[in-house]
Parts: sequence; structure tokens; C-alpha cells
Amino acid sequence: MGKSNKCKAKKQSYISVPSQIITSLSSSSLQSLLLSPKKAHLNSSFFVGHNYSCRRPRVCLSALFLFVLVGLLRLGWNVNTLVLCSQSFGSNTGKVGERDHQVLVTSQLQSPGPLHLESEFWKQPDGMGYMPCLEFSAKYRKASEAILNGRRKYLLVVVSGGMNQQRNQIVDAVVIARILGAALVVPVLQVNIIWGDESEFSDIFDLGHFKRVLADDVRILSSLPSTHVMTRPVEEKRTPLHVSPQWIRSRYLKRMHIDMILFVQKINKEGVLLLRGLDSRLSKDLPPDLQKLRCKVAFQALRFAPPILELGNKLARRMQSKGPYLALHLRIEKDVWVRTGCLPGLSKEYDEIVHNERRRHPEFLTAKSNLSYHERKLAGLCPLNAFEVTRLLKALGAPRSARIYWAGGQPLGGKEALSPLTREFPHFYNKEGLALPGELEPFANKASFMAAIDYIVSEKSDVFMASHGGNMGHAIQGQRAYAGHKKYITPNKRHMLPYFVNPSLPEAEFNRIIKELHQESLGQPELRSSKAGRDVTKYPVPECMCKRNKTT
Repeated sequence: MGKSNKCKAKKQSYISVPSQIITSLSSSSLQSLLLSPKKAHLNSSFFVGHNYSCRRPRVCLSALFLFVLVGLLRLGWNVNTLVLCSQSFGSNTGKVGERDHQVLVTSQLQSPGPLHLESEFWKQPDGMGYMPCLEFSAKYRKASEAILNGRRKYLLVVVSGGMNQQRNQIVDAVVIARILGAALVVPVLQVNIIWGDESEFSDIFDLGHFKRVLADDVRILSSLPSTHVMTRPVEEKRTPLHVSPQWIRSRYLKRMHIDMILFVQKINKEGVLLLRGLDSRLSKDLPPDLQKLRCKVAFQALRFAPPILELGNKLARRMQSKGPYLALHLRIEKDVWVRTGCLPGLSKEYDEIVHNERRRHPEFLTAKSNLSYHERKLAGLCPLNAFEVTRLLKALGAPRSARIYWAGGQPLGGKEALSPLTREFPHFYNKEGLALPGELEPFANKASFMAAIDYIVSEKSDVFMASHGGNMGHAIQGQRAYAGHKKYITPNKRHMLPYFVNPSLPEAEFNRIIKELHQESLGQPELRSSKAGRDVTKYPVPECMCKRNKTT
């Protein structure tokens, strides 16, 4: 819509005209059209041709109105193209200004412009009134007294994997300690053989905070008491997947089988149990109080250590300094392509690198080995590469000006692998690009520290999306839901990828289809109970979030 800069000069009278007429007028004609001079002399060629001198302003104004009306009719008037000189004059002109404002809003709704589309992308989902609610039952609270005063049973836990995988195991360790009525010794973080990170619990997490938050649920000890230091713990290495609380009690505390009598007697005598490899060992379907405890550990107790939290918040503020931002967790490292049985889609050279690594280490392949790469791809089992992420974001309305924080390790292919994203979205950052010289030095060669910083900046983003599943994506999904259902895009890979490989599909139609496929995948509340086996730390509704009645 056309808009004259002369509108700010004088505030005597204004005329709303179509943009077609404005573009056909010179700057001097536009000035004479929009601003009424003190003396009513109209120098329009229409009047000059008739040697007409305007001494009666009302007649002149009527003639001008007829001239404008004829022009409108000749051009084909569309009321949605009315021009408003400024927002302020609407309040000075009463009903006329209000009517023009309504026309402007109608125009925007009928034909959304770039600004409208940008605002839609940053729009948050409807949280439907769900809020955190971790109110434990009277039975749970009554049992807490005996558990917290107990001095007979102690649980040692060794957690493995990357930082987010360790995080999940710590959550389960607390719940298992509660089930057993045992005191939990601060979990030991196993040295990661891939990254060589030797960090301890207190290096990554705020230990004092962890103990305080769980003080009413489980007794947390920094180490075994002196009376048990020399005790050789009973070690359990073969815990099955998804075991129930009943299984845990019967296995560790009761004499269920004759061949376990000696084992159980030793536990009761020594009182120390060592568990390793807790990943996915505890069932996801637990009684309500234990589900709430899971949420309490994940969303409240596991806070990062102050140095990590300080730097992570600092980088997040730098991203927020120029408006909303999107965080992407890109799973395009070499080990991800090897483990998933997928290919990066860059070139034959990089495909061969992945194939060779997989042949040397067939044990790395965690995806279904009976499927070909193309079958995995169409089944939605492969990470999205940078080209696919770019197309998806553009289809969902991400503006070119969007500021993007990229979380993840070094991609296979380096800058070449990221080039589709950086071409379309030039404001592309990671922690190395945001940090000032020296800020990351204390965390050098510590993968868990770097993963924690990525977690903080990603969690604080306005929009988050992961190119593939994984522990970090799942943890952040739950954290953002618990924080009020902040926008979280879950790529509908299985349904959308066939449209990616259809070259005959027009771009506008492609965008429409992709938006439609993701209408319910933007972080809206989703009931965990709607599907068995869902983790409450990923889907906290309804066990950990509820709709509270409004009080007056």
C-alpha cells in the first residue's frame, strides 16, 4: 500500500485513495492531493484547460471528488487497497478512522503478507490451561517418613552414555531408590569411551540443589557411610528392559526363588546394591506418585551446575537480544549416520565413508538391519539432512530473517553439509560463534559440558526442532511442555518425505501439504496415557500437569 511521507507535515485534512492512483501521480501532484493548502488554488490540468479560477472551495472539492471517483471506476476500485496516512490520524477523525482501520485488518486477513506469516511461525501453541501439579498422595507422604529415616539399604548407580542419556538414568535411579526404600548415593558418571569425558556428577549438575529438591522423597548421600565403605556391594548387571516396581521389589528384596536365597540374604546383611546400565530398564508405566517423582527429578531437581548455567543463559540472552529465535538440534554427525543405517545425501564419497565405518563396526548399527536405506528413509527412521530441514522450515513459514541456534556435534561434510541451511537462513549460530574469546575454554574437550550448554540455549528458544529423535530432543520436549507447552516442531517424517521426492509438485501446494501435516505437531498438549509405553518426562500430561480451577 502506498504511503506518503508528507502525511507527517500537516494535520489539516486527509483523503484515502487507492494505491493505483498514487503510483500514477508525481510527487507534486501527490502533495496537492493529500494536503489542502491554505488558499484554495487548484492547479490541476483539468481546471487549467478550462481557464477556471476556484473561488468557491466547496465546488472545487466536489469537482476533485468527482475526478477521483472517475479514476477509481476506470481502474476498478478494490476497497482493500485503501491507503492510511498514519495510525494516529484515525483517532483524530473518529468513525472514519475506525472504518479505515477495519478495512486494513480485513485486507490483512484476506491476503496475509510477509509480516503476518512471520508472526504465525513464532506463534505458540495453545497450552489448554495445563500447569505443573506435583501433589503426592497421602499414602506416598506417609511412607516417606520411614524411607528417609532408614539406615539399612543403600543404592549405588553407575550411569553411562552421553549427558542426556545419563540424565535419563539418574531419573530412574531416584525412582528405584524410592521403590526399594533405599538411600541413593550420588550417581557415578561412567567415563565415556567415545568422548573421553571424565566429568563427575557435581561438575555437570548442581548437587546441593539436587539434594534439597528431593529431601522429602529420597535420602541422597554424597558417599557411603563409613560403616559401609569396605562393604562389597551386590552387583546386578542383567536387569531386563521396562521392569515394574513389583519386579524390582521381588528381585532385590524378597525370596522368590531358591537359587536367590543366598543372594537376598547377602543384600539384607550388607545393605548395598550396585546397579549399572539403567537405560530403559524401568517401566514407563508406573503408579501416579512414581510418575510425579520422575517429573520432579527431571524438571526440578536436575539443574545444571552454576558455571554451565551462567554461560548457557548468557548465550541464550545473546540470541534473544534481536528478537525470537529457533533452536535446531541437527543429528548429522558421522556416528549418527552409521548407527541409524542411513546416508547423509551429500555425495558418493561421504556415503562410502559411512559404509566403510559400518562394515568395520557392524555392532554400531542400532536401526533395523533387515531394512534397506531407502526403506528406512521412507519409514521415517533416518535423520533429516540440512536440505530437508531447510525445505521443512520454509514450508512452515520460517522467515529468512529468522535467527537460528544450531545444537549438535560436527556434521559429516563440515560446512558443505550445512550449506543449504546457511544459504536460506544467513543468521545461523552455534555456541562457538556466540561465545566471546576464552568463554568456552574451561569446557574444552568436555562433551557433557558442551551438551549441557546446547541444552540450555535450546530450551530457552522460542521454537525448537530436532532433525531426528534422541535423548536430547525427548528431554527438551518434556521440559518445554512442563514450562507451558512452548512451541516444539516434531517433523512428521514418515508422511512428509514422499512429497519431498515429488518434483512435479508446485511449491505452493507442497507448502500447504506440509503445514497441514504438522498442524498437530507443534507442541500442543498430548496425553501420555493415550499410548502405552510413553515416558512421562516427554509427555507430562496428565500425571504431572493438570488444569487447575480458577479461584476468584
